[in-house]
Amino acid sequence: MRRRPTSELLDVDSGKPEEIAGSLRDLESFNRLLGGITTTRELVHAVARTTAMSQLSLLEVAAGDGFVPASVSTDLDRKGITVHATLLDRAFSHLPRNGTAKKVVADGLVLPFSDSAFDLVSSSLFLHHLSPEQAIQFVREALRVSRLAVLINDLIRHPLHLFLAYAGVPLYRSRLTRHDAPASVKQAYTVAEMRKLLLEAGATNVIMRQHFLFRMGVIAWK
Repeated sequence: MRRRPTSELLDVDSGKPEEIAGSLRDLESFNRLLGGITTTRELVHAVARTTAMSQLSLLEVAAGDGFVPASVSTDLDRKGITVHATLLDRAFSHLPRNGTAKKVVADGLVLPFSDSAFDLVSSSLFLHHLSPEQAIQFVREALRVSRLAVLINDLIRHPLHLFLAYAGVPLYRSRLTRHDAPASVKQAYTVAEMRKLLLEAGATNVIMRQHFLFRMGVIAWK
């Protein structure tokens, strides 16, 4: 199955406010039920174990409503690991109105932070939106801004995954999701493609694991 870049409606806010809100709620459901929270939590926990650190600063790029980092922070706090998250998104309307996390509106490909500003830079369901050239640019920026590693939680392109995305269309809340869910799978990367991109971007070591229902979890060490 070849990668097919496809424009996603949520990327350009192509919808009414209630459709955009519904699509963000769909994403929250995907992350809660289909491994999104679990994948990022395991990535952060793995870094904490490897480095023996119990306090980690994390920049979440394309954070949306911040549901994933907030949930991960709550879960890991029970294990004695504190995650201080900063949320970055290109649109203020995507970011949460409440909460204590710092919020930044900026381009994810040109991060407005100094070198090694955060322990970790993380993204969830972001890289598949990017061309290979843009993905390399993002990872280089993320490695620059991180002290330890870049964490990637994303989809795996596979024919069965595409079938499941279409099968779920009647269940999605928003017209945007009904278009974007299959489009996301079509332009997602395979595990081998992702590894190649990360190494080309300058990661010194790449640890990859496949998770439930075609998710990949990646630690790209600086």
